[in-house]
Amino acid sequence: MGEAGSRGARNPIRVLIVDDSAVVRQVMGEVLRRAPGIEVIATASDPVFALDKMRQAWPDVILLDVEMPRMDGITFLKRIMAERPTPVIICSTLTSRGAETTMQALAAGAVSIITKPTLGLKHFLNDSAAEVVSAVRSAARANMRAMKLAAATPGRMPPPASSSPSLPDGAQGARPPATAGHEALAETTDRLIAIGTSTGGTQALEVVLRALPRTIPGLVVVQHMPEKFTELFAQRLNQLCAIEVLEAQDGQRVIAGRALIAPGGRHLTVRRSGAHYLVEVRDGPPVNRHRPSVDVLFRSVARHAGRNAMGVIMTGMGDDGARGLRELFDAGAATVAQDEASSVVFGMPREAIRLGAAGRVLGLEAIAPALIQYGRQREL
Repeated sequence: MGEAGSRGARNPIRVLIVDDSAVVRQVMGEVLRRAPGIEVIATASDPVFALDKMRQAWPDVILLDVEMPRMDGITFLKRIMAERPTPVIICSTLTSRGAETTMQALAAGAVSIITKPTLGLKHFLNDSAAEVVSAVRSAARANMRAMKLAAATPGRMPPPASSSPSLPDGAQGARPPATAGHEALAETTDRLIAIGTSTGGTQALEVVLRALPRTIPGLVVVQHMPEKFTELFAQRLNQLCAIEVLEAQDGQRVIAGRALIAPGGRHLTVRRSGAHYLVEVRDGPPVNRHRPSVDVLFRSVARHAGRNAMGVIMTGMGDDGARGLRELFDAGAATVAQDEASSVVFGMPREAIRLGAAGRVLGLEAIAPALIQYGRQREL
């Protein structure tokens, strides 16, 4: 079977719902059937039934539960990605087990997440209809070739220097006293890199961050992701990368060799404190329908770092971050947008380019080298 192709502009988005909960199948189906341009072609209680139905009509988008009998969602997802890559949205519970499994699904090629509570499911799905529909529309536009490229390009992690021990964990970014071996890593950088991404971003971020050395200026990152998932996402990246990757906590310093990822459900901003940069994690209304919002982060970086910063906007649906990147550009910051060919969804980068916010447009594999080059510059 070949890779799922694109549909004509007037053809409906064909959706398959795979979930062992009859309530989820019924309510999710009702939500999607009410949306113009979306057709629920089938539902299935587990992947085995789903495979039978997919042989009769292949969907454009699959909504997939990951905890099911007979065949688990991860096994099913890997099979789909190997046989005929198709956009898959994971429907996960807000539990530790559900979050861990969802991280595995994102690594295996799922494009995004929809969370569902363990109680009050019907009420939740009806209240979240717009989010569900938006996720399906976004997934239907996914460039699965770019998704496969990101999955096959994990990044080249630089080997740790023998004189530089592993970066330690610790609350609020606490570190042991600097020694001759890693004193440079403990110094606060006077420059920083801000990255914003959404659909397809988990794989793209892995490609970029795994390729960065521990001398890279500090990074602040917004990845659109529900709460409770960002902590596990950061932990996964921290295990894979040479740099330290943490879920951001209020008041942490932005330092070389560390990436701070905005917690799901909260905004991330940067402020100056003397010669240092600190992050603020705060509540607030969604911006561009998102919390955290890339625009919120980028605007704070433009205000407090300006030309001492670099902004990068990557794959994602919509326009969140495009205007913020323009503010960074106007403030003298170096700016980059991911190109269309390597983006899973080109919405956010396209809008940034349209606004004249991108100083450079680069493919995914070229972004990490650009960040490293920026880090080596003594003067902006």
